[in-house]
Amino acid sequence: MTEIRLNKFLAQAGFASRRKADELISQGRVKINGKVVSEPGVKIDPETQRIEVDGKEIKAEEPVYYLFYKPAGYLTSLSDPHGRKTIASFLQKIPYRVFPVGRLDAATEGLILLTNDGELANRLLHPRYQIKRVYHATVKGHPRKEAIDKLLKKGVEVEGKRVFPKGIKLLRQGPRSTTYEVVLGEGRKREVRKIFASIGHPVIKLLRVAFGPLTLKGLRPGEIRPLSGKELRALKRAAKITETPRPS
Repeated sequence: MTEIRLNKFLAQAGFASRRKADELISQGRVKINGKVVSEPGVKIDPETQRIEVDGKEIKAEEPVYYLFYKPAGYLTSLSDPHGRKTIASFLQKIPYRVFPVGRLDAATEGLILLTNDGELANRLLHPRYQIKRVYHATVKGHPRKEAIDKLLKKGVEVEGKRVFPKGIKLLRQGPRSTTYEVVLGEGRKREVRKIFASIGHPVIKLLRVAFGPLTLKGLRPGEIRPLSGKELRALKRAAKITETPRPS
């Protein structure tokens, strides 16, 4: 492995974001070959140097990327102090340590990216990059077109910030419910549910069908598969990550 900046190494290892890595380093919690380091930008060679955070060795891992169809009824976390079901039971199928990029609430099902690439994960979640999230939301009743148009024009306040859906398209209408395709540019907690609750039509079923260029196509609830090379390249383009050519 060629030399890499220490904070970038910690991010790519999935240990922390670059900002968090900088904080850990400035707090004197990171060591290189047993010596405390204070410069986030110092270059290291993880193959020849021992990197520790709070006494725990951090080893370089080959980055891996998986698509996961989270079923409803599971928390998007690796453990729960209250004993509720989590996605950890599905991750046992993966021979690597990975984490979910973002969250879906327990009642929501659909696409989640699993990886150990902390740098990519942080970019995908940062509002600056506006990585689109596409949902199929089934809501109670039949919202008026004027109410949907108002949501698109005036948005709704979520977590103290006014957010604007990028698109809301009618998919189908049942006797007592309506299903829409909803496109968001960033993911805030329970955003889709709050959007429809604000017009008096609560969500009764929510499915995330796409995240950036990734889609659920071909996956069933509970299934996991590796990303293809084409999917990974598209994902990195969306996050504006330039691939570093490998030496020949």
